[in-house]
Formats: sequence, structure tokens, C-alpha cells
Amino acid sequence: MQDHVIVIGAGVGGLASAMRLAHHGLKVTVLERHGTPGGKMRALPSAAGSVDTGPTVLTMKPVFDTLFQDVGARLEDHVTLVPQPIIARHFWTDGAQLDFFNDETANIDAVKAFAGARAADQFARFSKRARELFEAFYDPVIASAKPTFYGLMQRMLADPSLAWKMAPFSTLAGLLKQSFDDPRLAQLFGRYATYVGGAPDRAPALLSLIWQAEAAGVWAVQGGMHHLAQTMAEIALTRGAEIHYGADVDEILASSGQITGVRLTTGETLVADRVVFNGDPRALSLGRLGPAVDQIAPQTKRLPRSLSADVWGFAARVSGQELCHHNVFFRDDPMPEFDALARGERLSDPTLYLCAMDRGLDQPTPTLERFEIIANAPPLTVAADEIDKKEARCRVFETLERFGCQFSPLPAVEALSTPTIFEQLFPATAGSLYGQTPHGTMAAFQRPTARTALRGLYLAGGGTHPGAGLPMATLSGQHAAEAILTDRISTSTSRRTATHGGMSMASATVADARSASSGL
Repeated sequence: MQDHVIVIGAGVGGLASAMRLAHHGLKVTVLERHGTPGGKMRALPSAAGSVDTGPTVLTMKPVFDTLFQDVGARLEDHVTLVPQPIIARHFWTDGAQLDFFNDETANIDAVKAFAGARAADQFARFSKRARELFEAFYDPVIASAKPTFYGLMQRMLADPSLAWKMAPFSTLAGLLKQSFDDPRLAQLFGRYATYVGGAPDRAPALLSLIWQAEAAGVWAVQGGMHHLAQTMAEIALTRGAEIHYGADVDEILASSGQITGVRLTTGETLVADRVVFNGDPRALSLGRLGPAVDQIAPQTKRLPRSLSADVWGFAARVSGQELCHHNVFFRDDPMPEFDALARGERLSDPTLYLCAMDRGLDQPTPTLERFEIIANAPPLTVAADEIDKKEARCRVFETLERFGCQFSPLPAVEALSTPTIFEQLFPATAGSLYGQTPHGTMAAFQRPTARTALRGLYLAGGGTHPGAGLPMATLSGQHAAEAILTDRISTSTSRRTATHGGMSMASATVADARSASSGL
């Protein structure tokens, strides 16, 4: 007999687990309700081609190197990565501008030119602290399949200075206020809380380590980030997995405390030994996948949700500012916006992130460029999403025009994705893009982990440990695959023969999967 693993969802967490499991000879069937892989790493059509409306760059490259190596491949042989010498370009309303680079010395010099020698010294100390925190907590927390506070304490006992560096009783905003005299630098690094859906005055100071993840290198993907998801799906197929698009799972089935399979919305039942759920665990706890799994991840029902976003994906001509791949346009004071978001409101002049997809790719920039613009938005648990899309367009593009950045033509309102749309695309998320809140000192230990209390059920994705973000979701897929392989060995006295089997589906086939991928 051959183990059969069903992966629900073709996001990067599900694909990362499917690649590994298929490579190890298990029968793997991926069921994706949408027509393309990638989950939140999605794209919209435009006059200039597909536009990313999810993650915009690749960071923590070793995570992806390991993924491809684990299945006998090399990342560089399948995806063209373009390193970004300019990590990000930052704009303020008074005309000030600061570039960060993939070189520490260049960054210190840039901060010195921007805010003086004292600010450069403060930046160097902050950057060193972030690097030390990242290195200290990567193995016991981020890379651990099931982090524990005891494991963290052991690491801190080995280096008592970490207790001071992580500032356990401070928020990120509090730490930054102590670290920088120039409020613009505190504002800049406070933005990193939004990378995981948090607010700097509520997120723990430990999130300062996110800067190190970006300072270690940023890569653009030739063809767009959605191309990475397509590549992962194609490798899973070559290793023997089957991927079925348009396959919506209605219920996860179990008997006597053991997974037995899934039932599709078509009524078809598929038998499986194990299931990897690559969706928001909140869907399980809310009973969206049936009564057999509604006791899983109960904390997701009570903990607040992270931020959502209003996301524009479009093509246009731009003038007035010299952009790079990563661009941030800051409002004068960050805190009123975060206070408004906590109340379920949006301000008229938000801080905006702008990705110029066609910049920084070692090729001429086309006249008609592709852009993604992100403004933070509250999740649907805080306020109903009843925004006027035309008003939202004015809010964003009038803000950019005040910075001297003009776009022509302005995008149609159909180019805007709101929290309501994200809830429709990813059920039970409440529109949140990052799972449960990252606020609170113990947030890192409150996320569901890959292995669940139900035998045969595993979790992967940004709502699962180690959390939101492309590399973190990829790591969650690794944790799920490793848990399955470990459990499989522990319950089997002999190695099973790997024979890839077929499967019939009502409306989605492997051939359909391949053609859908090639169309983008």
C-alpha cells in the first residue's frame, strides 16, 4: 500500500509540502479551489501582462535554496532571481528621501547623509541588534516545528544579553523611540510590523529582527512572483504529485480520531491517509470544513486578526519620481493611521507601499509599467468593508500626487482588491492577510503548528507557525512534510513501495493544471 496525502490548497505552504512528499515517493494530490497556484501570491491581468497583487520580492533566500535542494533541484535552474542593490526607496512629504541598500556600509553612509552622524551610529547599533536577534531566534523559534518558551529561555540563558536586546516589555514603537532621535527612522522601521499585519505600538519589540531578513538580501523574480508559484507546482508534478484546480473541498473526514479523506463540493469523496490543510486554520475552528476538525486551532476563534489591505494591481505610465522596485511613501505621523485602523477606519492620506514590478530587472523599463500599491486596511472583524472604490482610488492617487508621482491612466476600480474580496478568495480569514494578530509578547507561541491533535491532519500556510510572509509560509510547508515523514516511519515497520496512482475528478485534471500554469 502507498500512503495517500491530500493537500488542500496550492499556496506556497501547500506546494512546499507537496514537492517534498512527492519526492519521497508518497502519493500526493493537491486540491486547489482556484484556477492557478500560489494562494495569496496571486496576479491580476493588465494591459502590460500579469501584475503581482501579493508578495513582491523574495527574501530569506536560503529557505528556498533548501526547498529545491530537498527535491533534488536547484532554485537558479528554475527561477531567474535578480538581486536588488536598492532594497527600498523611502519618501517623505517634505521631499526627504532615503535609499537602503544590500550593503551595510552603504546604508550607514546613506543614513549619515540623511540625518547626520549620530543617526548613522544609532542605525548601526540598531542593525547589529536586529542581526543578533535574528540569528539567536532563528533556530529555536522560526525554524523549529514546535517552538516552546522553554526552548527560547535556554537560548537566552546561553546568552543573557539577548534578554535586553529583545526588550520583552516594550513594543516595537517603544524600542524605536529609544533607538532613534530622528522620528523618520523610527517611522521607517516601525513599518516592518505591517509585514506581519501588526501595528508598531502594539507589536512586540522582537519584530525589529524583520529588518535583518530584508537587509540580508532582496531578490525580484523574473516574470513576477506568481512565476515562483507556477514553478513550484510544476516541480511537484514532475515528482509525481497531481494538482487539480477548481477542486473545492467541502469537508475533511475522520473516523475514530483518524483522518480518512475529504469530500468535495461536488459530493465526491476522496480517501486519504493524511491531509495537509493549506488554508487559514480559523476555517477549521469555525466549522467551515466539517465537525471532524472543528476542535483544531481553537485559539484562532478568540485571538484578534491581523491587518488586511487595499491592494491595487494595474499597468500605467508614471512620471514625477524616480522609482525603484520597492518604494514607500510615508504620511507625516504614522500613529493616527494605526489608531484609525484599530477603529476600523481608513485615513485620507495613508502611508503607501508601491512596487514597480518592471524596475530593477536588468532590462529596459517599458513605457507601460506594472504596479502594485498597498495601503493597510482593517480586517472585517473590526469593521464591515463598505468602502467606495472610486473614493479609495482618489485617496491613493491623490496622496501619491502630493509626492509628485503621477500615473496615467488611473486604474479601473476592478484593479482594487479589498478585505471583502480577500475573504471571498480565502474563506474564514475575515479579510486578514496575515492570520492572527502578531501583537503581544507570546504571539509567536500562540500560532497553530504543523502537527495537530487529530491523527493524519497537518497544517501549512501563513496562518500557521512560523507565521505570515513568503519564506515563513514556505517553512511551514517544510514542517508539515517533515511531520508526515516522521509519523509515517513511526507507524510503519517496513518501507512502502512508491507507485504513483491516478485519480479521476469531475472537472479538474492534471492536464488542466498544466495548461492553467502556462497561461500566465
